[in-house]
Amino acid sequence: MPGLWERLRGGLTRTRQGLGDRIRGVFADRQWSDDLWETLEEILYEADLGVDTVNFLLEQTRAEVRNQRPREATAVVEMLKRHMMELVRVSGDPRSLTADRPTVWMVVGVNGTGKTTTVGKMAYQMRVQGFDVILGAADTFRAAAQEQLSVWASRAGVEMIGQDYGADAAAVAFDTIRAASARHADLVIIDTAGRLHNKAQLMQELAKVHRVTGRALAGAPHQVWLVLDATTGQNGLLQAQVFLETVQVTGIVLTKLDGTAKGGVALSVSRQLHIPVRWVGVGENLDDLMPFDPEAYVEAIIGRPS
Repeated sequence: MPGLWERLRGGLTRTRQGLGDRIRGVFADRQWSDDLWETLEEILYEADLGVDTVNFLLEQTRAEVRNQRPREATAVVEMLKRHMMELVRVSGDPRSLTADRPTVWMVVGVNGTGKTTTVGKMAYQMRVQGFDVILGAADTFRAAAQEQLSVWASRAGVEMIGQDYGADAAAVAFDTIRAASARHADLVIIDTAGRLHNKAQLMQELAKVHRVTGRALAGAPHQVWLVLDATTGQNGLLQAQVFLETVQVTGIVLTKLDGTAKGGVALSVSRQLHIPVRWVGVGENLDDLMPFDPEAYVEAIIGRPS
């Protein structure tokens, strides 16, 4: 099976063609000169990194160029790569669980980001590591949601707890956590209703689910994963901001990195939201979700030195 580097590199082909290959193509085998800054800036803007992130990366790289005075343009590309890695650097393993059981994860996001699919993949990832996982079907807003999650639970080989369509989502979360505690399960993953970020009532319901998990188990939820669709680029950041104001998001899951020219959005997510990207999705298979690796990610979009 391909490793992380190969799978990320394959999934980010379009991003690399739009960003990395252009940078290397323009600067390959050339002397560095000040007039190349404008070209570099243009390429970064077109890669949908956002004004704030582009300015930050250029400021950091300019400062290093002034100090080091490299002659070759390829050396500047390597400087840029290092600053990109620093921007998305994370520590620890997102799969780590709390000492007390169960650990509770809550998964949130806008409709269509791949949220329920992500829940299934997370469950599979943890189950194959030997953890006892229970899913909570707290998306009671959409009629087919529980059935969809049930399919993913079956594929992942884990149990799912749910109630009828239209039930109180917070009650589902509460019951799932209590059941998991009684059964000494290791991990609960709560799937919440995909919601539009501009619907106040739905956001209030999400906040209620968040509060009630804490009543079911002190300290819960231990992680709140916000699922963002990489293909939406900067629009995803606008959506994310409302979720950050509603619940205490601890990490980002960046889905649909495969086949998008906007895979560089992880840089903007880390820079502008101040929330780390912790998981990435690069396909539709159960094992196509993986912990985020900053070095592998940056090399996948810029490329390794030839």
